[in-house]
Parts: sequence; structure tokens; C-alpha cells
Amino acid sequence: MTVRLDYYSASPKAMKAMIAMEALTRDLSIEPALLNLIKIRASQLNGCAFCTDMHSVDARRIGETDRRLYAIVVWRDSGFFSPRERAALAWTEAVTLLAQSHVPDDVYALAREQFGEGELVDLTMAISAINSWNRLAVSFRQTPSS
Repeated sequence: MTVRLDYYSASPKAMKAMIAMEALTRDLSIEPALLNLIKIRASQLNGCAFCTDMHSVDARRIGETDRRLYAIVVWRDSGFFSPRERAALAWTEAVTLLAQSHVPDDVYALAREQFGEGELVDLTMAISAINSWNRLAVSFRQTPSS
């Protein structure tokens, strides 16, 4: 696959805003390990090889196991994730697939059992950020480096 364009140099002002949003999500209430899980899951759903790879590397760097990383795609059928992580993964899927799911009430209820109001907004902002990154990387064919 050939990279279509370098979006950083094509629109530095837009990328500055994206980088600021990303930096903000790292300073909110969601723990780094969970942020990586939701970034990986959203990236899988969006078919973003670049972001899936990058956040898997980031997750390993802070102690995530390969076994759990391999199981993210089948998180519902594995016992590897805590109730909080499961709620975040369900919320990530619903928000990422917004046009299909319209974020069902049962997913919201599950998320509210595990996250306070502010945390749920913070989680949603992190999901929004990774979805934006995915759209840039997929649209312009950014691929993982070998």
C-alpha cells in the first residue's frame, strides 16, 4: 500500500489541534493501560493497521501481556478483562460504530456502572480522538513501519 500524502506537512495547523486533543486525553481520568485497550479496539474496528500496531507496542511498553492483546478482538469471549475494561470496550465499540449502534441504552448502563459521569465523558473523548486518528491514517494509507 502506498502512502497517499503526509498529513502532518499538508496541514500543520490541523495536526497541531489533533496533537493537542491527543495530549489532553492522556491527562484525563482514564488510566493509561485502559486507554491503550480502547485505542487498539477502535483501531481494529476501523481497520487501522498503523494505530493498532502503535498502541499494541505502547501497551506492551507499560506491561500489557501478549495474551490479553491477542484477546482484545474477542474480549466478550475471554475472561481476561475486568468489568471496568469490559464496559470500556463495549462503550468503545458502540461509540466507534455509532451509525450502526446509536449507542444502546444497555451499553450506556453498563458503562455507568463502571465510570462516573466525568470519566465517561473522558473515555468518550479518548474514543473520539482515536477514531479521528484512524480516519487520517486509513484515508491517507499510513502503514506500520517494519
